[in-house]
Amino acid sequence: KAWTGVDDLQQVEALEMRVDTRENSLGSFGTYLPNLRELKLNNSLLVSVRDLGTTLSHLHILWMANCGLSDLDGISSCSSLKELYIAYNNISELSQLTWLDHLKVLDLEGNNIEDISQMHYLGLCGKLSHLTLEGNLICLKPHAESAEEPDYNYRAEVKKIIPHLEYLDEIPASQT
Repeated sequence: KAWTGVDDLQQVEALEMRVDTRENSLGSFGTYLPNLRELKLNNSLLVSVRDLGTTLSHLHILWMANCGLSDLDGISSCSSLKELYIAYNNISELSQLTWLDHLKVLDLEGNNIEDISQMHYLGLCGKLSHLTLEGNLICLKPHAESAEEPDYNYRAEVKKIIPHLEYLDEIPASQT
């Protein structure tokens, strides 16, 4: 109630806060906010997505930019997510995102994605239409070990792997 400023937590649909999950567990806070649809945790310190607990299955939009995340283990408990903003973390592995059947918008800007094969996981997200990848190594070369290839075009490669993508880095995906 102190975080939201209201007495009836059923009314809370959106919440923005900064947390340090080393000190405060968010474990079951979703049970107190049954109508929460949007949660902004940008610039928080999250050791793991698991620190959010398993009670946020009703969330539609989640912001966790610049939170120090190195993996997405536990994101599957946010099964209703339509938009996920996780820019400026240290994420390199995307397999956990395949559980998000409703995901339409994904912001991965400025992460550690260094292998184009990670895009195959996103190809399994059948509703994904907007993807932001700029600032990841795969924008320069297909694999961390690869030399930079002058004719490598990450936009074309991503579009091949995720044909249903409509926008890549906020530009129509058809523009390669």
